[in-house]
Amino acid sequence: MNDRKDKIEMFKLFRKNKKNSRIIIIVSVLGISTIICTIFLTRTFSKEKQSFNIIKGQMSVQQYVNNGDYKEKDFTSWNLKKNMKYNIEFMQNLSTEEYNKYIKAGIALRRNTYRGKDITAYYNDGSLYEMISKGTFDDIYVGDYIVANNVTWLIADIDNYLNSGDTPLTKHHITIIPAIPLMNKGMNATNTTEGGYINTRMVTETLPSLISEEGVIGKTFGSHIIEYRNVLSNRVDIEAVNQSGGKWTGASDEWNWYSRKIDLMSEVNVYGTTVWSSSGYDIGIDNKQYALFQLKPEYINSYRNTRFSSWLKAVSGATKFAFLPSHGQSGNDWGEASYEVGVRPRFLVG
Repeated sequence: MNDRKDKIEMFKLFRKNKKNSRIIIIVSVLGISTIICTIFLTRTFSKEKQSFNIIKGQMSVQQYVNNGDYKEKDFTSWNLKKNMKYNIEFMQNLSTEEYNKYIKAGIALRRNTYRGKDITAYYNDGSLYEMISKGTFDDIYVGDYIVANNVTWLIADIDNYLNSGDTPLTKHHITIIPAIPLMNKGMNATNTTEGGYINTRMVTETLPSLISEEGVIGKTFGSHIIEYRNVLSNRVDIEAVNQSGGKWTGASDEWNWYSRKIDLMSEVNVYGTTVWSSSGYDIGIDNKQYALFQLKPEYINSYRNTRFSSWLKAVSGATKFAFLPSHGQSGNDWGEASYEVGVRPRFLVG
């Protein structure tokens, strides 16, 4: 009898111990889980705090570039927003080939994106020229503008003349035009195109005055104006039928290479094709449409609802040059060489 009681008591004790063991196991599991959750939440909180710091501009990262130099990345210039997720990729130990592909892709993006940002601050502190000379164009996009000497200067294109010319242009550059014409002037004193574009009063007097030390372009961009080589017309056959297919006679029939710092735009620069240009001698290296006019075609004859007419460099007849009428069509009928039309030149800066 006693033996049976002892067995019953032992069985009760076993069940009690087994229950306690389960409790201990459960408590242990819960304890470990709590520790893991605490670590996870701590790490998560740290990441959230880090992201917040990036947004607040309190974090800087040394970014490795291919030449072995480190440079600080300032996150205050990033337009990051709170409570948003971002994938930020930092380039490290890139090969020269990889780095060049990265830079070229960035330039292509900037040339094919209209932004229209005021970058006068970069002009004022000199960083504009650093971004250009490096060939990275870090924060320069087509359509961005500079306001200086009471003129708004538009970035029409980026590195678009690179490797052009009988002596190749190797300097990185941006192509700049004034948002509206700088003045109204005639191409010549009389209604003639004799001597082609290069011998016009526009080229011999008006344009040089603009890039002189006292001229508005010279005062604004000075030694940063880049010299390039271009094919320009220097003779006109007044009896030749020009290539426009119209009734006009007179076409440029001779050319040469010239060193230049400023010129009027060609029809191709603006429209992407020829319309009234008299011959191939009117084009030269100006055989590509500017990215600005591809992305914002309204800037061809207007800016911020101001319309204007302006000269182009193409001979279009014995007495006429091509021009851009304010109405938006391609002009020739009223392009008599002595007429005072808007002067909206282009030049390269770097």
